[in-house]
Amino acid sequence: MTSTAFSRERRRAQDRSLPPEARGLLLRSTALFDSRDETEILHRAMALVGAVGPGRAEAGYLMVGGALTRHHATDGADGHPAAALDERVRELAGRDGPVRLSGRAWGWAYALREPGGLRGQLVVSAGTPPSEDDRFWLTVLARQTAAALSGAAAHRRERERAAELRRARAEQQAGRERLESVRSELEHERGILDTLHRAAVHGDGEAGIAEALHKITGLAAGIEDRFGHPRAWAGPGRPDPYPTPDPARHEELLRDTARGGHPVRVRDRLLAVAAPRGEVLGALFLVGPEARADARALLALRHATVSLALELAHQRTLAEVELRLRRDLVEDLLTGSDDTSAYARAQALGHDLHGPHHVVVVRWAERAADDSFVQAVDKSAAALGMRSLPARRSGTVVLVTDGRPPGRELYAALSREAGTGSGAIGVGGRCDSPGEIPRSYREALRALEVRRRSPTAYGTTFFEDLGLYRILRAGNDYQEIEGFVREWLGPLLDYDSAHRTALVATLSRYFDCGGNYSRTAAALVVHRSTLRYRLQRIREISGSDLTNAETRLNLQVATRVWKIMRTGPD
Repeated sequence: MTSTAFSRERRRAQDRSLPPEARGLLLRSTALFDSRDETEILHRAMALVGAVGPGRAEAGYLMVGGALTRHHATDGADGHPAAALDERVRELAGRDGPVRLSGRAWGWAYALREPGGLRGQLVVSAGTPPSEDDRFWLTVLARQTAAALSGAAAHRRERERAAELRRARAEQQAGRERLESVRSELEHERGILDTLHRAAVHGDGEAGIAEALHKITGLAAGIEDRFGHPRAWAGPGRPDPYPTPDPARHEELLRDTARGGHPVRVRDRLLAVAAPRGEVLGALFLVGPEARADARALLALRHATVSLALELAHQRTLAEVELRLRRDLVEDLLTGSDDTSAYARAQALGHDLHGPHHVVVVRWAERAADDSFVQAVDKSAAALGMRSLPARRSGTVVLVTDGRPPGRELYAALSREAGTGSGAIGVGGRCDSPGEIPRSYREALRALEVRRRSPTAYGTTFFEDLGLYRILRAGNDYQEIEGFVREWLGPLLDYDSAHRTALVATLSRYFDCGGNYSRTAAALVVHRSTLRYRLQRIREISGSDLTNAETRLNLQVATRVWKIMRTGPD
């Protein structure tokens, strides 16, 4: 309550006849403003209710976290159902209003509200309804309580802001100290990077990195390849002869160190691993007692390891350039390249494109077509004496081979290499110039697709052995092929399935023998009369006239396709 409002209440009080108790109320209620604790203010206000008249405070509520929280009064207030009282106070929603209290003739809830919002609720009761003057003074008490609560809340906010300001200043000072520490560390780190950068600019390679690390730390530094063989050493104490580690243990050590992502101590060495993209390429270490390998030496080792990883990765990249050039050449050959350029590029890579070539496409069910599988296919082909250009394309491994490849032998070799025979190989037709390689590639893909869709999905298929499938396109035509077979052979296939007969096989053999009864009967190892009976049943079940030329053609094509669908391209 502001001083103006308080004065206004005092003037209103002067217009009334004040009992002695009420005259002292205004004086005693000023004690509400002496406290900065909202709970204490509420309890003081509840204690002052009895000074107004015969009433008493039943309960008080404070706003806590956006909700009214109840504070019981003393002596008898707890005897009323708390839940019902809480519910009634919530219904009033911050307004003054009556409340029903057991055993009390009158009850009222005063909203402790001021311009800043609702601060709480004061519940008062009396054995008899209070007079108008008593109710007036209760209202005055409620308003003063609200004003005191508002002042306490404002004071609390000021304390919180002051505490926050102190924390901010402390954090600011701590930040300055951290910044200074970081600046010092960055200066040291920049010195490390400058030294390593100069070694890289001079092109000193691994030896330059080891020398720079020795110069920064004062400790002997060494570099080994992934197998533990020495590549560089700087500083005193180089072993002679150089020890050869146990291969299995050394590989496990490097793998575990790379997985951990930080240097490890191995006897007198602090070891770090250069493993760009997760592949271990080498190791870098400092030699010396643990006490000398402090945090700054560890930082230098980390940065030197990054430099070593870049250097080894660069060397690895150079080693892979030839392989990449081969793959680029194969990619251009598969999509189409002029003969003159193709001959020259292949010759630069040591491969002669003159003469007949075939395209081979390999897909293995349990192996991704990654670099390791490309190498496995190339290795298997080389072991068979095949001269080829390898690449990977669209989830497959592609070989452009000099001469006709040994398909079955290649499949067997790859099965051994992969540890499983769940793979398929497609071989395109012969091409006598680079310009024909795209056609051979399409044929190889077609042969691979036919093989994978056949009942015998694993093995090698040559495009030249596909027969009718050579004139059919890939894609949804398989559904059309199956529909064509069902259209002409459906009743016979169903009859064979239901009665375990072989009418479709008989019809196929009949066409293979050119419609000759004797040759067909001999091929089927049955009597001519048996063959004649079967052909009659075929006419009856299929409803086809075998004397009609067009019908015979469709039936013959259907039986040929049926054989491929049943047994595969072999």
